[in-house]
Amino acid sequence: MRQILWFRRDLRVKDNAILAHAQGEVLPIFIFDTNILNKLPSNDKRVTFIYQSVLKLKKELQNLGLDLAIFYDEPQTVFKNLKTAGFTSALCSVDYDHYAKERDKKIEKILPLQRFTDSFLIHPKEVLNKSHLPYKVFTPFYNALHYLWEAHNIKAFECSKNLSLTHFDYPNIPTLQEMGFTKQLLPDFLMQNPHELLKNFTQSLNDYSQKRDFIALNGTSQMSVFLRFGLISPKEVFNTMRSYPQSQAYIRQLFFREFYNYLLYHFPKTQFENQKPIEVEWNNNKEHFKKWCKGETGVPIVDAAMQHLNTTGLMHNRLRMIVASYLTKNLLINWQWGEAYFAEKLLDYEASSNIASWQWAASTGSDAVPYFRIFNPYLQSAKFDKEGVFITLVLPWLKEVDAKRLHKENATQSDLFLNYPQQIVSIAQSRSRAIETFKKAHYENA
Repeated sequence: MRQILWFRRDLRVKDNAILAHAQGEVLPIFIFDTNILNKLPSNDKRVTFIYQSVLKLKKELQNLGLDLAIFYDEPQTVFKNLKTAGFTSALCSVDYDHYAKERDKKIEKILPLQRFTDSFLIHPKEVLNKSHLPYKVFTPFYNALHYLWEAHNIKAFECSKNLSLTHFDYPNIPTLQEMGFTKQLLPDFLMQNPHELLKNFTQSLNDYSQKRDFIALNGTSQMSVFLRFGLISPKEVFNTMRSYPQSQAYIRQLFFREFYNYLLYHFPKTQFENQKPIEVEWNNNKEHFKKWCKGETGVPIVDAAMQHLNTTGLMHNRLRMIVASYLTKNLLINWQWGEAYFAEKLLDYEASSNIASWQWAASTGSDAVPYFRIFNPYLQSAKFDKEGVFITLVLPWLKEVDAKRLHKENATQSDLFLNYPQQIVSIAQSRSRAIETFKKAHYENA
């Protein structure tokens, strides 16, 4: 038996399901999927991060007496060739977004594919309500996971001792340039070991609940990118945090990630349509959308958030809620436009979390914010960036403006020396328009 160990979003050797379940002669592989990469710009930061992470994984596997064959091709082509070479099956971690499921169906027609729950703590089919139906609201789902959050430790996978490496052309590694990409400068924290980064974060747990919403503070764990690509497992994160009595608020956020994956598994159509049976008459003004994307809306907190995203690939969760509310409610633009733009830009883009978060903001999801609750971006910035630290860091030409004016509608536009963009819409008027539009959608189509 010759097994393929297909690393995808589990780029680690510690607590890795496929390394634990493999037996005998193995070929560890990673595929730079041309179906995905051909749609990305040459300066996509994620490709640089993944490339560096794959090379690191290769070294870690070599330390275990294994190695990693790296391909740049379509997965179907790779597996057809590997089948011809005599491989009989493949092991991988499970993924539930539409492309991943369609890809795996095609691979299974070539070779048997054994998938494991490795990127999340639970398999979604294991948690159902008393009617044996999936939960649609987070709190009951969270309560149903009491067996997890009451646990002090979740048993991690251990690497199999019965593995031998098959002969292959392991030194052949495609370069970033050969794949059409240029090396990008990444945020400093991505150069750190995620386990050490998480350990350092535990020293701030006492202040986590108070600080995590404040945009200019370093109050989050910075684990999302590492979790997304599997440089650390959710079990490792849970086990590290669970030993601290003040970690419940953080673990709750970890379970939100589980919930969003759970929703995509049980309601796969939500990737392409509203989960609630409503039809919103979106405005979908293309020029307004372009200004939102560029960070030229005339609202400082929105503009700073979007320009920061475009430059770094990062966005604080509070900012994600603010800009999503502004796009879907104030500009009345379909959440799918915003979701697609985030998919292009976010370093930590994860389909399940992104889709559910956008549907939450747009009031179209199962456990969404009520349609009449619309974030006022000025009140949000006054509360979570009171001194304008984040805004002026990204928009330095606003440093001379009194911080209070940054949180007042049209205040920056009234300064003749700034030449700040005019607001696209009035906050009050656009709020009223959104409420009327959503009322109509709810009452006529719900």
